[in-house]
Amino acid sequence: MRAAVFHGRGDIRIEDVARPVVAEGELLIQVRAVGICGTDAHEFSHGPAMFPIERRHPETGHLGPMIPGHELAGVVVELGEEVDGFSVGDLVVSGAGISCGVCHWCQRGLTNLCQSYATVGLQRNGGLAEFCSVPASICVRAEPYGLDGDTAALGQPMAVAVHAMRRGRLQSGEVAVVIGVGGIGMFLAYATYELGATVVVADLDEERLSIAGSMGAAMTVNPRQQGLADALANHGAVPTVIYEVSGSGSGLRTALDVATRGSRIVAVGLQGQPAELEARDLSLRELELIGTNAHVCSTDLPEALRVLARRSEPWSDVAPTALSLDVLVSEGIEPLIAGHSKRIKTLVDPSVSVSRSTRMIVPDTR
Repeated sequence: MRAAVFHGRGDIRIEDVARPVVAEGELLIQVRAVGICGTDAHEFSHGPAMFPIERRHPETGHLGPMIPGHELAGVVVELGEEVDGFSVGDLVVSGAGISCGVCHWCQRGLTNLCQSYATVGLQRNGGLAEFCSVPASICVRAEPYGLDGDTAALGQPMAVAVHAMRRGRLQSGEVAVVIGVGGIGMFLAYATYELGATVVVADLDEERLSIAGSMGAAMTVNPRQQGLADALANHGAVPTVIYEVSGSGSGLRTALDVATRGSRIVAVGLQGQPAELEARDLSLRELELIGTNAHVCSTDLPEALRVLARRSEPWSDVAPTALSLDVLVSEGIEPLIAGHSKRIKTLVDPSVSVSRSTRMIVPDTR
């Protein structure tokens, strides 16, 4: 099969490699579409950090060149032994994160905090290939939600957004602010709207703001044109939860500035530098600063698929193109590194020789 193989910093090669052998408890899927994100771009430009290229991973055992891709959906072509609940031909979404099921955190249902956590496409071969083997326990069938293969590939990042939303304990009728509407931020904006919150979105990109508005954001703000605090005050909007998704120092400072008494600030974006916080202010205003990471597959991934299916328009405005493997680096990863990708979410179809438009349908199960 053809696959994108990461050999080291700045070195991804499109190679012919052996098709995976399905293991016990796993599904062999033919990949329909796979998303790439900032993590993949960071590994390419600054890694390997998470990819076990130079040191064997203690859980997966992987060492050496590997296939990235942790946001994947595909069709089951083979079942491993001891697999129930799936059939050949099923369209499935992989949650990617693998947990042990027995540690302290797993027993509490916090599988994303598992002491033995590993991820398909980050610590073992992933979905930037024609075929990928994944544990059945972290897969969900897409057909009950009416999703096609391209939309289903948005399931994993939407699950991360759903998990972040839940970490903020957002309730219907509250005001939520989302700072930064790249991939996760846009999914988070829609998930909060679909929950019934009043959503305020801040971003520097006018096209992204326009898309967020079409998804139900009640107010969109470009901080270069108007301060977010002023915009909220002018509309009498008192935010309950602020989701900082940009990962920038300025984004975090803005979140703290617009927080009102009792607000909950959810740090979704990963900060590249240590951040200074005024702890006295946190205490006096009873602010909560909440971290979030990954998702709980058993609860967040099914909800993510339901949220994706609820939208009355196709998700092609978020992910308009599925790239071929041959242009993965030049048209996918490098624009992400430079910060000027034309797509909110970049998908790849490992089976095509020429990039194609995504084929997304509006489910009739809403």
